[in-house]
Amino acid sequence: MPYGAFCTLPEYGDLEAFLHVSEVAPRWIKNIHEFISEGQRYVVKVHHVDRTKNQVDVSIKRVSEEEKKQKLELIKTEKRGEKLLDIAIKAAGGKMDAKAVRAAIEGEFGDIYSCFKEASLNEKALDKLDIPKELKARIVDIAKKNIKKPVVEVAAIVTLTCYGSDGLNDMKKALEVEDAVMHYLGAPRYKLSITAPDYKSGEKKLLGALEHIKAFAQKNNCDFKFEREE
Repeated sequence: MPYGAFCTLPEYGDLEAFLHVSEVAPRWIKNIHEFISEGQRYVVKVHHVDRTKNQVDVSIKRVSEEEKKQKLELIKTEKRGEKLLDIAIKAAGGKMDAKAVRAAIEGEFGDIYSCFKEASLNEKALDKLDIPKELKARIVDIAKKNIKKPVVEVAAIVTLTCYGSDGLNDMKKALEVEDAVMHYLGAPRYKLSITAPDYKSGEKKLLGALEHIKAFAQKNNCDFKFEREE
């Protein structure tokens, strides 16, 4: 319509919503058809709900580029999760209520892809899930083959100077940190890098490594300081 568009929201059982022309773009528009077309899908934000009239108002212009990107990525992973589950059900024999399986998984993990993601990291993640054992085994197997484990890197710039008679070897010993990679930046600066499945565990390892170097420095006549690399 010239004053807006009627939409359906697939995530809410095709609930009808209204997109006013003023919510299409951040500037005034003369012809709504220049911006939207019938049959197209858009990422929108619900900005008003009138329960008495059963009316929902949505907006395109209130959606930031980052929100749009995140939503499209979520839709992509949801579709992938559904496809992986269909493969797992067929591999497990296919003789089960797919709808009930989906409901059980979503009730435990929120969405199907998260179930596969957790299964790829930890086989016991499915222990409490009320689905057939054979299907659990297929989910774990498919998850490990199809989902790459996330990897993040955390780092710090270390400045270390040792004044003892064997200062060079002291520095080597101080910088020998398990699961860490040390890059020489030019004496006395080094970059300490650690990779981990997530930032929480990465931060824990990095702090442990820095404490190790600090303790060694205090015992062996060394000056030590560090700064975090963003």
